[in-house]
Amino acid sequence: MEIEYFGANCIKLTSKKASVVIDDNLAHIGGKSITRDNDVVVSTQDVLAVTESKELKITAAGEFEVMGMSVKGVQARAHTDQPGERTATMYKFMADDTHVLVVGHVYPELDDTQLEAIGRVDVMVVPVGGNGFTLDPLGALKLIRKIEPSVVVPTQYDVDGLKYEVPALSLEEAMQSLAMQPKETVQKLKTKGLETDGQTSLIVVQSWK
Repeated sequence: MEIEYFGANCIKLTSKKASVVIDDNLAHIGGKSITRDNDVVVSTQDVLAVTESKELKITAAGEFEVMGMSVKGVQARAHTDQPGERTATMYKFMADDTHVLVVGHVYPELDDTQLEAIGRVDVMVVPVGGNGFTLDPLGALKLIRKIEPSVVVPTQYDVDGLKYEVPALSLEEAMQSLAMQPKETVQKLKTKGLETDGQTSLIVVQSWK
């Protein structure tokens, strides 16, 4: 599987048979939509469900099979939800023997049922921009410690040209608070043959460069 990141929480996952775009609201924040007609569109929150797809659109929890890719949506409390509300969905994508979790703008407390539903995670895509809109680095670190992925890909940090609803931390500021140094920076993360040393590694993906 290949993972690309385009700013905000916009991720593209490409497997042997499927092309999936998550949270493509780029055209609404000063960027350009990356969604194509044959992409599967996934939204972690209703407010981010702004693009259409001629293939399939997924906006809720549940289990789905899409062109050889398994998708599991796990309901969660959004970062701005009140206690007891669960208006966000975390999505786990499974293809090519790789398990990718896209967290989205969730509150950094997961119960045992949610953790069991998530299960194994090879690559975890998690926001770090903070400032009240989404996870800050400390909240992201809580989830990293609970989920224990092999690789972490940060999102929702400040990106030139994009105007977020709430200003986000720079990547450098977020990394300082996470106390994690990037293993590498790539335009596209290819999970095949991805080597880890038994500890969680942080890889920066910047596909707009």
